[in-house]
Amino acid sequence: MQSSSQPFGLAIHGGAGAMNKNEITPDLEQAFHAVLNEALQAGYHILSNHGSSLDAVQQAILVLEDSPLFNAAKGAVFTSAGENELDAAIMDGRTLNAGMIAGVKHIKNPILLARTVMEKSDHILLVGAGAEIFAKENGFELVSPEYFYTQRQWEKLQRAKQREQSGDNSPISEDEKHGTVGAVALDRSGNLAAGTSTGGMTNKRVGRVGDSPIIGAGTYANNQTCAVSATGHGEYILRLLAAHDISAQMAYQNKSLQEAANLVVHNKLTQLGGTGGIIAIDKLGNVTMPFNTEGMYRGYILNGKPVTAIHKE
Repeated sequence: MQSSSQPFGLAIHGGAGAMNKNEITPDLEQAFHAVLNEALQAGYHILSNHGSSLDAVQQAILVLEDSPLFNAAKGAVFTSAGENELDAAIMDGRTLNAGMIAGVKHIKNPILLARTVMEKSDHILLVGAGAEIFAKENGFELVSPEYFYTQRQWEKLQRAKQREQSGDNSPISEDEKHGTVGAVALDRSGNLAAGTSTGGMTNKRVGRVGDSPIIGAGTYANNQTCAVSATGHGEYILRLLAAHDISAQMAYQNKSLQEAANLVVHNKLTQLGGTGGIIAIDKLGNVTMPFNTEGMYRGYILNGKPVTAIHKE
């Protein structure tokens, strides 16, 4: 049994990118903070009532997936074909078991399907039509593609298409490259968990999969070290195996969570030319949330006090 002094807590993110203070209206900023707070409270309620870190991560991500403000599920970006392809992963730091899904088009809450893959299949990763067949077999109701439509994301696709057609080779904005939601948690039993859910990149090729649903890249949890969820330009985070790298530095080099995370985000990712950020919590309840972009929708809750932020401090 863990003592009553066992720390517990939760951290979340809603994507990293170019959150220019002049471009986010006060009303929109308030809306982002409200959803981030709702997600934190939903996860923390489970933890404070002796629930599991897995349940807390799942519940926090469900709130973010159901909001049209974030690039996951309800607010997902569009592919080059004008469709939504959704990815998600969840990992149990106690057992190192995990569930991943990629390229699904009719799953209202991808994080729930990832959890179901982890707990009710002999596999870890299911993709596309096969993942949706598995979902139906396990009682999931498939939703119409219209469910994921938001005007904001549709307009982003149109702008990207116009640039393509005009031969404009200027880099796409960070806001169009990035967009993910994630959560990491430590429960009262000392168990860690991590989860991530995304719609990917605006105008991505059909079938493209980034780092979010890949264990060790965008999602990782291990009770011996930490739980990590990443957001950013997935191709770079994949190449670095960023989430596992943080855990490995802690395990093999005895680095602190903050040291390891800062090295990955501010040195390795930046030097490679990638942009993004991570949230992480370690087995002692320390939280870190470094990013190398203008901002990252983020928050954490320890000791019942939620903290949310968007821009650089």
